[in-house]
Amino acid sequence: MKRILLFLATNILVLLTLGIVSNLLCVFVLQTSLAELVGPDFAVLMAVAFVYGFLGAFVSLLISKPLAKFACGAKTVTGGEGPAERWLVDTVRQLAERANVGMPEVAIYAGAPNAFATGAFRNRSLVAVSTGIMEQLTKEELKAVLGHELSHVANGDMVTMTLVQGVLNAFVIFLSRALAYVIASAGRGEGRRRGTSGLYYPLVFAFDLALGVLASLLVFAYSRRREYRADAGSASLLGTSASMIAALKRLGNLKPGVLPDSLKAMGVAEGRRHASLWSTHPSLEDRIAALERWTMAV
Repeated sequence: MKRILLFLATNILVLLTLGIVSNLLCVFVLQTSLAELVGPDFAVLMAVAFVYGFLGAFVSLLISKPLAKFACGAKTVTGGEGPAERWLVDTVRQLAERANVGMPEVAIYAGAPNAFATGAFRNRSLVAVSTGIMEQLTKEELKAVLGHELSHVANGDMVTMTLVQGVLNAFVIFLSRALAYVIASAGRGEGRRRGTSGLYYPLVFAFDLALGVLASLLVFAYSRRREYRADAGSASLLGTSASMIAALKRLGNLKPGVLPDSLKAMGVAEGRRHASLWSTHPSLEDRIAALERWTMAV
């Protein structure tokens, strides 16, 4: 509930900040307020940005579990299917108790080595692993990977990622249209101030594209930071970083499974071997180095 309230408050504050900044720019650059320039459209634009930025991201989070299972064909297991499934469910239960979160739904999907966690609520999440990661990793390594995913759940990373994405969505929607309106209206006569030239829609498209790229870079940067936290969380749950380091090294010698775009940030490993501004995960080498520093610090 606290994260939902934070989500709402952050979106409201962002829109208020954008409104203040936009008005200041108009006052100093165009010698008029944005409200005078666009009239009631300004308030409507803020409302639309809030609805799309908040509601769209929040709805996607609420249906993230069924969408994730559908996207990769994951099947829920209870432990009664066989020894491997029983060990998987028992290990997730053990780690969930240590992390002080509710028992997640456990699922397996066919594919190359990877795993992910998702869900809107920390006590009703989903942890899924691929058949490839179950076959290629030792039990201790797989336990570390599960600890990594449970740390994402315990940290509320899925909600926070949605919060960040929602705020940036609102930013892009609002600012691209406000800027396009101001530019398209500039230079028109006093009596035609409320009108726009034919530049409006091309400008909206261009600003949507440019600001969307910048927003994506911010999301990716945050995603990389939370991977370090989840690695350290796994080490804390297991009482050692050795298993997580071993798991990362083994994954470095394998080709990680590429998850659907909607799940890439939730996987334990990304399909790329080297991190970049467009990566949702740091490089495996950087993650191992961070875990080694964590070991020295504790």
